[in-house]
Amino acid sequence: MPDIPSVRLAGGTSIPQVGFGVFKVPDDEVSRAVLKALELGYRHVDTAAVYGNERGTGAAIRESGLAREDIFLTTKLHPEHLGAANVPDQFDASLERLGVDFVDLFLIHWPVPSKDLYVETWEALQGLKQAGRAREVGVSNFQIPHLERLREEVGVIPAINQIELHPYLPQADLRAYHKEHGIVTQAWSPLAKGGDLLSEPVLVEIAGKHEHTPAQVLLRWHLQLGNVVIPKSVTPARMAENLDIFGFELSPQDFTDLATLNNGHRTGSNPDSM
Repeated sequence: MPDIPSVRLAGGTSIPQVGFGVFKVPDDEVSRAVLKALELGYRHVDTAAVYGNERGTGAAIRESGLAREDIFLTTKLHPEHLGAANVPDQFDASLERLGVDFVDLFLIHWPVPSKDLYVETWEALQGLKQAGRAREVGVSNFQIPHLERLREEVGVIPAINQIELHPYLPQADLRAYHKEHGIVTQAWSPLAKGGDLLSEPVLVEIAGKHEHTPAQVLLRWHLQLGNVVIPKSVTPARMAENLDIFGFELSPQDFTDLATLNNGHRTGSNPDSM
C-alpha cells in the first residue's frame, strides 16, 4: 500500500493528498471503481450530488470492509439547490444516498454568482460543521472575489477550495490567496482531462527524464505545490499508476519548464458565468 501524505485543514482534520474522483462515473458502475480504488490504497473518495453516483459510492465504502473513519469522504451541494433554506434537506438527502451518518467534507459545488445565494449558503454550512455532521466544510470553483465576500460577510474562511488546476491553468493568484488565508488548494481535472496536455513535448521530455509517465509527472507537480488532487480513472492500471508518484521529485528547472504551458485554457465552466 502506498504511504499517501496528508494535508492538515484549518479545522484540524487531515485530508489524504491524493484522492479518487468519480465525476461522470455512472451509479451502476461506480461501486466497482471505488472498491478497486480502496483495494489499491486510496483512502479519500470525492463525489457530489450532481454526479448522480452517491448511492454507488456509499455502497462501495460499506462493502469494502474498511472502517468508515478510515476513509475521507467528500460530497457537494447540488448547484441548483443553493440557499440557506435548502441546505439541511439537501445535505440529509446526500447522507441518505451515501448511507453514512457524516461526511468528512461538504462543499458548495459552484458559487453561481448570478443567483447571489452563495453567502447565505455558506452561513448555513457552518451549522452542519458545528453539529459534527460534516467534519469540515468548504467550497469549490470559488474565485477570489467570491472568497472575499465569505470572509467579509460571514467571517469564516473555507477549509478548502476545489478548483480546476493544471499547468494550462495554474491559478497562481488564487493559490496565493489560499496560502495567505489558510485555505487548502484542491485540484479537480489535475490532468486537464487527459487531453492535449499529456502529449505536450516539454511534459513528455520531463517524463522521460524521470522514467515516469506524463500523468505521473503532472500529479507529482501538484503534490510538490502542496495541492490535494483527485485524479479520476476507472481503469485499474491507471488507478494504480496515479498512486505511483512518491518515488521521484521534480527539479526547479522542471517547474520552470512546465510554467511555459500556462495558456489559461479551461476544460470546464468558468465560475464567474456558470
